[in-house]
Amino acid sequence: MQKYTLITLLLSVFIALLGMGVIVPVMPIFAKELGASGFALGMIIAAFSVTRGLLQPLVGHWSDKWGRKGFLIAGLLIYGIVGLLIPMAKDVGQLIFIRAFHGIGSAMIVPIAMAYMSLLAPPGYESRYMSYLNVAIFFGIGCGPIIGGILSDLWGLPSVFYTMAGLSLMALLLVVVYMPRQLVCAPETEDSFFKSISRMLRNRKTAGILLARYATMIIMVPSMAFLPLLMSEWPGVSGLQIGFVIACRTLVNAGLQVPLGKLADTHSKRKIFIISCLILSVIVYCIPYITTVTQMAILYLLLGCVEAAIWAVLGGYASLEAKALYGHGTMMGMFGFAMSGGVFTGAVLAGTIMDIWGIAPAYHTTGLLVFALSLVSFVMIAGAEKKLE
Repeated sequence: MQKYTLITLLLSVFIALLGMGVIVPVMPIFAKELGASGFALGMIIAAFSVTRGLLQPLVGHWSDKWGRKGFLIAGLLIYGIVGLLIPMAKDVGQLIFIRAFHGIGSAMIVPIAMAYMSLLAPPGYESRYMSYLNVAIFFGIGCGPIIGGILSDLWGLPSVFYTMAGLSLMALLLVVVYMPRQLVCAPETEDSFFKSISRMLRNRKTAGILLARYATMIIMVPSMAFLPLLMSEWPGVSGLQIGFVIACRTLVNAGLQVPLGKLADTHSKRKIFIISCLILSVIVYCIPYITTVTQMAILYLLLGCVEAAIWAVLGGYASLEAKALYGHGTMMGMFGFAMSGGVFTGAVLAGTIMDIWGIAPAYHTTGLLVFALSLVSFVMIAGAEKKLE
């Protein structure tokens, strides 16, 4: 039963995130056509992150009490509807509203899938099992930009969003037919929502893990959503080339998830984390200095490598905390909340800086902030672990 559930879950997440990935290289361009400024572009991303972030802890907690399948189905349905609505947007305000609705659906997909994986992971295999899910996520998002770039070049922007809708509804059908209702019969936690959150924030290690996830997600908007704007200023760059660069990052991330997940299960997670964060910060700082597609592809390959290590380490940490102290859904909901908070911060900060000082300072500020916050989280986690040694 568990193997059957694992395969169904990974396949449905891959299909859903493939649909999500196809819109990555075209969303900023579509927003620009509607008249979006740098700040407005940041708000389009932020709207998605706000609704997703606010709902993820609640959805995760509720899933510990009532089961997960219904939430997963609802999220995939919203993804499909959003794909149909985006081409109908007439102005930036409507696009922000649609993306906020999109965030509601997202709150019911990846955190719920993470809770499933944490529940399925045998002791000592937490990072590896979370890496399996990350493979599905990153292969979906990684293949998506290439498909999105091709569709955009051949048939225009609306075809990309309709493809997202179709893929999301395919994943929904897969979950409806093959996913069991739930893996456990009894509720995983008797604590109230606010009591569970309070326990997490008072625990130094858990708080450090959440801060680490928040810090490392700040780079997402400048490194993903702003990249098409940066590269589109280069002579002769096509949508396919932009999609290829984005795919270099996500595909190498996916390809390294399992080996790095095994490494994180058998070696010091905190050492892998801090080394990777230092490299990550330097890469983001250097992005504006790149001037060719080949150089950017190489830099994004390196970015994918260090992100793979960070995702494997933090996913394993979150799974261990969920098993030891909290319900799986509750922990993964807060983990997702930290992710969304990081994306929101990056969207607002980078968008504002880009409008005032330009795109290069946005990358520089983001890189420095990520390193500073990662260092704080490392100190918190290391201090808590040393007390237990």
